[in-house]
Amino acid sequence: MALPPEFHEIAKRVNNWGRWGEDDEIGTLNLVTDEVVRSAAAGVRTGRRIPLALPLQQDGVQTGLIPGRINPLHTMIAVNQRMFGPGTVATSDDVVTMALQAATHWDALTHVSHSGRIYNGRPADSITAHGRSAFSGIHTARHIVSRGVLLDVARARGTDRLDGDHAVTPEDLEAAEDLAGTTVRPGDVVLVRTGQIQHYLAGDRHGYAFPSPGLSIRCPEWFHARDVAAVANDTLTFEIFPPEIEDLWLPVHALDLVEMGMLQGQNWNLEELSEACAEEGRHAFLLSAMPEPFVGGTGTPVAPVAIL
Repeated sequence: MALPPEFHEIAKRVNNWGRWGEDDEIGTLNLVTDEVVRSAAAGVRTGRRIPLALPLQQDGVQTGLIPGRINPLHTMIAVNQRMFGPGTVATSDDVVTMALQAATHWDALTHVSHSGRIYNGRPADSITAHGRSAFSGIHTARHIVSRGVLLDVARARGTDRLDGDHAVTPEDLEAAEDLAGTTVRPGDVVLVRTGQIQHYLAGDRHGYAFPSPGLSIRCPEWFHARDVAAVANDTLTFEIFPPEIEDLWLPVHALDLVEMGMLQGQNWNLEELSEACAEEGRHAFLLSAMPEPFVGGTGTPVAPVAIL
């Protein structure tokens, strides 16, 4: 089924292909300039650090909804082993097998394609089983340190958690921006809280996965108009799921990653941050969210930290 005209109209309005040159591989991360980072660092007041990642564990957020996306399998390969003979220092080592997007993660710009293309007009078949992503692999998305802004949509709507069928709209984002008392600026990393992750934190993985609130197809234009560098939220699917437009699956992924070249993150734990921002009366902070540099990867685990 072809993508509908509505999708293509939005795609034209948010398209960033060629904006930073035909060889560009990092898209809106170009907006995170040295000046943006200096300003974000200067805004740190208390030094309070809030971790935003879920634990990496076998009982993780993946339910089997996405085939092959397995939770971390952690195995010991050495336990107090004396490698150099009796009486020497003993070591313990372990390995992990996991999907790169199993838990708290970034999606690389190559995570999705549409109409045979990925970001900046490159062919989708530049991603291969053996060569991985030839362009815009997650290893190119370096130095993700910027000003973060929490848009606490759930709290702005007077609830602890959005209903599963709630599509977050630009109007919701603006209400959360008003609550935050700050304006989203070019180069910011926006974190959108729905409260959905509370299902998982309470032990309900299936309730967390489906149905899920998330971003509306109207949101990419809002982010594009503000020159946002990246967006993450606290849901499994990032956008409203099932989709708000029948049979139009993952349109926000395609608009963000393919058209805009804007990284997006999922499964971020924003609960402690929500409480901290409410206590301190401010929702902007220094955010460190460096991706693990898997060469050619279409995503990566991340352990973000907000510094207030």
